[in-house]
Amino acid sequence: MKIKFLGFGLFALLAVNSQAQKTKVNPGDTTSNYNPAALFSPQFYTDKGNEFHSANGEPGPKYWQNRADYTIKVTLDTAAKTISGTVSINYVNNSPDALQYLWLQLDQNTYKKEARSNFFTGRVPGPNQHTTGYTIESVALDYGDVVKNVPYIITDTRMQVRLPHALGKGALKLRINYHYTIPGDFGNRTDYVNTKNGTIYEIAQWFPRMCVYDDSRGWDTLPFLGAGEFYLDYGDFDYQVTVPWDMIVAGSGELLNPKEVLTAKQIARLDAARASDKTVMIRSLAEVTDPASRPVNKGTLTWHYKMLNTRDVAFGASKAYVWDAARVNLPGGKKSLAMSVYPAESVGPNAWDRATEYLKKSIEYFSEKWFVYPYPVAINEAGIAGGMEYPGIVFDGITDKGSELYWVTAHEIGHNWFPMIVGSDERRFGWMDEGFNTFIDIYASDEFNKGEYAPKRDGEYAPGGGNPADEIIPILNDPASPPIMTAADATPEKYRHPLVYFKPAFGLVLLREQILGKDRFDYAFRNYIAKWAFKHPQPDDFFRSMESGAGEDLSWFWKGWFYNNWVSDIAITAAQNVGSNATKGVKITVVSKEQLPMPFTVELKYKDGSKKRHYLPVETWMQRKVVTVILPDEKDVESVTIDPDNALPDLNRGNNSVKVSPL
Repeated sequence: MKIKFLGFGLFALLAVNSQAQKTKVNPGDTTSNYNPAALFSPQFYTDKGNEFHSANGEPGPKYWQNRADYTIKVTLDTAAKTISGTVSINYVNNSPDALQYLWLQLDQNTYKKEARSNFFTGRVPGPNQHTTGYTIESVALDYGDVVKNVPYIITDTRMQVRLPHALGKGALKLRINYHYTIPGDFGNRTDYVNTKNGTIYEIAQWFPRMCVYDDSRGWDTLPFLGAGEFYLDYGDFDYQVTVPWDMIVAGSGELLNPKEVLTAKQIARLDAARASDKTVMIRSLAEVTDPASRPVNKGTLTWHYKMLNTRDVAFGASKAYVWDAARVNLPGGKKSLAMSVYPAESVGPNAWDRATEYLKKSIEYFSEKWFVYPYPVAINEAGIAGGMEYPGIVFDGITDKGSELYWVTAHEIGHNWFPMIVGSDERRFGWMDEGFNTFIDIYASDEFNKGEYAPKRDGEYAPGGGNPADEIIPILNDPASPPIMTAADATPEKYRHPLVYFKPAFGLVLLREQILGKDRFDYAFRNYIAKWAFKHPQPDDFFRSMESGAGEDLSWFWKGWFYNNWVSDIAITAAQNVGSNATKGVKITVVSKEQLPMPFTVELKYKDGSKKRHYLPVETWMQRKVVTVILPDEKDVESVTIDPDNALPDLNRGNNSVKVSPL
């Protein structure tokens, strides 16, 4: 929709008070729940900007964050269904504080019978839907020539390591030996499942990870309950996974030892894929059961991967994988590699045969539009996690096909921008993860293959089809619905999708298409991404960054849409010709009947069938609930409609249009 923006000089705003309402204008029903003073009250931000988080929404001159580099060596035991090994963590304290203790995340403990995650909702895991969680064999400080055990305590999904001496600015190396049993199909984000050619393992949250120590809360030690996902520091990951000889390991990052784990034919095919925009088969369906598709036919193989400047890694492993790949073209002549691994059950021209195409095109679009994909490889893996994201790899559904497979692929790889590149705290603020990513999905679907799977409009009540401006109304009207700014784990499952995915995404659509305009929004949003890439923004950083980049005070929108479920209902109650001469204009009376008015478009329909639009900014509502506007025109107006495209979340569209009456 092309909106015509008009300056104040082109129309007159006339306050309508109780005295004016008694004139022959007859404004009709002007009752209103709207309070301008509440919506436009000053001091939205409770804290000033500081040296760490600037008032303009960017990292301040003294911004800091800690770092964790990981070296991991594990073995996947397919008989016992276990992961066992060692993780060495080089932890760097860049904070101004001396740290007497460290906190780590032990997410596998969420599967224990006594885990807190079993109690925070009404869903109770079955008796066979548990593991014993992590078994921590030892925790030690590695001084190079000496390794000394240190005391630790485990509380649910957290482990505190108590240091003999406080860690000031500088680094230490922590070594942890551990093992755990891989959860089965109840694992949700990490699991294993049998296929006709072998078991597929989706391995995530598979090693003790550092909690974040930041300038907002110190140690962020929220337990892993499931709905709130992850918050992690950045670092380099060097990891080795030992598996039976016949398995393929598809992992985050770059494979460092292809000659040890791949055949010469597979290496040559990968080289061809790096030069091809068409998908190249690396391991065909016919080769899956052929021992010659592996470099050895007994024992084990160790797959060695490395990924730089990332917050996590994950991998899939199976002897059932079909494997294909294609080149990803990035801005500035850069290249990456898109790959898919999937079982025989997923093969098909309307299914996973196109998975790499979907992955490639999504990365190219997000890179061109928002921020360049920073990693050498991206993997789409088919399993039963059914849609889960990690840096450089996504777990999607074995049975996904067509639009469903495209949408889940674009959505999950989109998470590499939010929250993998922009490292927000999704355990507290899920909307900065799912909402932002759902927003960028919308436009990716519009662009893919000339709109093959468009439109994707992520509504809860008519998914993929209806008008999101209408679909959002039941959410806003539900008195039990919490606001977006609710802790991720405190959002009831009934409202998780509407308020963590849909409402924040649609809010950004409103900002882009109705409030700021596409150019100003895109510029500000790209600036936010660039400034907070590989850093930890808080919600206020996003709000401030968008305001500064776009040049607008948007506190009224943050209040109404993010901190409250305020409803919008803009009604036109009267429209009259100003005089017998059409050039004198048409006078309309408009009322904001609910708490959240919006800038809005007015469409004049002339008697000759032509139309003209005017745009009224949010300042229309700064002082009054009811306004009269004289719109210039040159012809006889037949009717007046507000929000003619039904783009606003308007409670009652029945009061959006009137016939023009004579003076």
